[in-house]
Order: sequence, then C-alpha cells, then structure tokens
Amino acid sequence: MGRKKTYKPQPIDTSAVVLDAEILALTETLARNTHDVWALRKLAEGWKPGKTLSNEDMTTPHLVPYEDLPDDIKQYDRSTAVETLKLIIALGYEVRKAE
Repeated sequence: MGRKKTYKPQPIDTSAVVLDAEILALTETLARNTHDVWALRKLAEGWKPGKTLSNEDMTTPHLVPYEDLPDDIKQYDRSTAVETLKLIIALGYEVRKAE
C-alpha cells in the first residue's frame, strides 16, 4: 500500500480584500442560510435534535434555529460567509445589489 500524503489546506489568499459595509451586511443572512441548508441536509439524512452530538444515535444539539446556536457555531458560519464573499471579489467578480 502506498504512503499516505499529508493534506495541506491551501485556500486562496483573500487577506487584501476589504468588504464594504453594504456587502459585509450580507454576512449574517448568508450565515443563517448556510445553517438552514446544513440543517435541511441533516434532517433529510435522519439526524435529530439532541442534547449531545452522537454519530451513532444521529443526534446533534445544533439542529435548532440559527438564533439559538451558540456563538462559536454562529461565528463558524459567519466566517464561511465572509471568506466566500472575499473569494468572489478576489477572483474578480462583483457583488452588488440589483437596483
């Protein structure tokens, strides 16, 4: 059997991208939507709300409305949203509200 390669994440550098206030305002909406998409997928797979995370019992305490999530989980979704917006801009696309 071959030697296993070590995974080294190499995300595109978005550190130079500054989001303006209007685009940054999308962060919470995108984070909430990301959570809802995740929750729909989990429910479709048979997961249920539970006090603890259990792969065996297919329970997770995070199958709750976004507003009820712990701050660290919300921050994970917010970070994903911000980095996605920054990547879109870093790749030369524009994000703007239609008039």
